[in-house]
This record gives sequence, structure tokens and C-alpha cells, in this order.
Amino acid sequence: MRTAVIRVNLNPAGDLPGDRLAAAVEDLRSSGLEVIAPDFLRLPAHGREIELLLPGEDIAALSAWATDRCARALGAPGPAAGAATFLSRGTDEDALGVVRAFGLTATVERAWNSDQEIVTITIPRAEVHRVPESRLQTALEAALNAEVRIRYV
Repeated sequence: MRTAVIRVNLNPAGDLPGDRLAAAVEDLRSSGLEVIAPDFLRLPAHGREIELLLPGEDIAALSAWATDRCARALGAPGPAAGAATFLSRGTDEDALGVVRAFGLTATVERAWNSDQEIVTITIPRAEVHRVPESRLQTALEAALNAEVRIRYV
């Protein structure tokens, strides 16, 4: 399963003190969530954003859940989800997630040539027109950190 990184601004209004935000982060962590949080005192009051690492692929559902969970941890409404991305560990699931994000279907094969890993992504020829190959190639190489070859069948 892929890991989403959901960014949440804990207090867009900027009216809560840093210690209250830090306590909310501790509450989130103590419940078992993986949270990346900055030193709130070093950020502008309106830009106090954390990152929650959550398993799943449905960005809308994960963002809504993260916003609700942060509001409960703060004991106040107002947190707002921001940008969402995915961690990539270079797995086949990561490759397929990238392909699905472009609205495509594919299969993944891996091989080694000397010391270099080669990942071949096979896409049905009927789907070729949906996305520029260069965009797909770049996204896959970034996600996999390997040589990527796209094949159409």
C-alpha cells in the first residue's frame, strides 16, 4: 500500500499559541500516527503546517480524515488540509500508483543489466493518447530511481 503525505495547517487563522499546537502534535503521535512537525515558534503564525504519513491512495478521503483528526487533537475547528503527495520506496506498487494517477493501466517488470535496474512499464496501445510519454517517464523515474522503459502493446 502506498503512503500518502497529507499536509495540514493546524491553525490557518494564526490565533493559537505554539504550545497548544505542540500538544496537539503529541496527541497525534501518542495515538500512533506518524507526524512530521516543525518548531512552531520559528514559523509565521499562519503557516504552521504538519505532515501526516498515512497509508492509502484516496487523497480526498485521507485529507478529510486528517483534517478531522487534527481538529479533535486541537480541541478546536479550523485545521485545513493542504497539498498531498506520496512517499515512494521504488516498489512496483509505487510505479502502478503513478501510472494510475495518469489514468492508465500497466504491468511492471524488473530486470538487471550489469549493476543497473531496468523497470519496464507495459501500457496498452489504446491508452497512448492519454498522456505525453515524457511526463509519464519523468514521473516514473522520480518514483522508482531506476531506468524506466515504456513499452506499448
